Amino acid sequence: MKQSEVRELSVAELQEKLGETRKAYSDLKMAHAVSPLENPIQLRAVRRSIARIATELTKREQQ
Repeated sequence: MKQSEVRELSVAELQEKLGETRKAYSDLKMAHAVSPLENPIQLRAVRRSIARIATELTKREQQ
């Protein structure tokens, strides 16, 4: 998810998306632990998406 997409979402949508993304990340990590993923770069991309969403939420809380 790109930063421009994150900025367009509301706070409620961001919180929902953060939960979904964290769940997807834990599922990917578990799948990778069992057998290596075909594309392990997915882990990095999902982790960075989580960081983008969390950063935007923090930024909006401070305003």
